[in-house]
Amino acid sequence: MKTIVALQAAVTAAPLDVEPSAAELDAIDREMPLIRAEVELLDAQIMTIDRPASELDTRRVRRARNRVLAARRDLTNRAGAEQSGGAA
Repeated sequence: MKTIVALQAAVTAAPLDVEPSAAELDAIDREMPLIRAEVELLDAQIMTIDRPASELDTRRVRRARNRVLAARRDLTNRAGAEQSGGAA
């Protein structure tokens, strides 16, 4: 009978204790407004899971969706401005 232990090293990746690079941290920092807006939307949706949505809940979810869309728009516009600024 073959044992799996002999093959485990080839299948399992080596444990990495690598910290994120400065560029990765900057990317996360740029996306943080979008991340926060998505968390707020998720919180608003979770509050309406176990009960019928009231008018206040509906407004809360709609406002959270609008914040997500605005954050996505801002992030996309910022990324487009960075790309076109260096190409000219």
